[in-house]
Amino acid sequence: MRLTTKGRFAVTAMLDLALRQANGPVTLAGISERQGISLSYLEQLFGKLRRAALVESVRGPGGGYCLAKNTEDISVADIIIAVDEPLDATQCGGQENCRGKQRCMTHDLWTDLNRTLFAYLANINLASLVEKQHHHEQNSLLQDRRPTTRSAEHNRGLDAR
Repeated sequence: MRLTTKGRFAVTAMLDLALRQANGPVTLAGISERQGISLSYLEQLFGKLRRAALVESVRGPGGGYCLAKNTEDISVADIIIAVDEPLDATQCGGQENCRGKQRCMTHDLWTDLNRTLFAYLANINLASLVEKQHHHEQNSLLQDRRPTTRSAEHNRGLDAR
């Protein structure tokens, strides 16, 4: 599998953008700081995402980036393809010349894996990732608000005094 940091970072940055764009354009500097991705790398990725019509740039004070489509209409596969990330498990890039000029015995296996992986990523959209992230954040908040067992026992002990 050749899914590198380029594709992972692009999906992460797009999710960050989707989570925050309700407050207006999102700056790449903000995404860089929150996600630990270099600003120059994000500039390269967002240039490709803009050319693929997945994001729009807003210039001037308060500028940044916004999604160019609804979150339901942007799949993970769209993002990965936009940044030129190959979704290819074959050794030959689909050329069927894995062994010199010959096709390898497992070519169909890797081609089928490519189709399965692409179908899986094409069926996951930004809206579902946003929903999962909100759910995760809500669960984290609930856990942070619960008293720990030790604190609860300690508080009961103080109440008994």
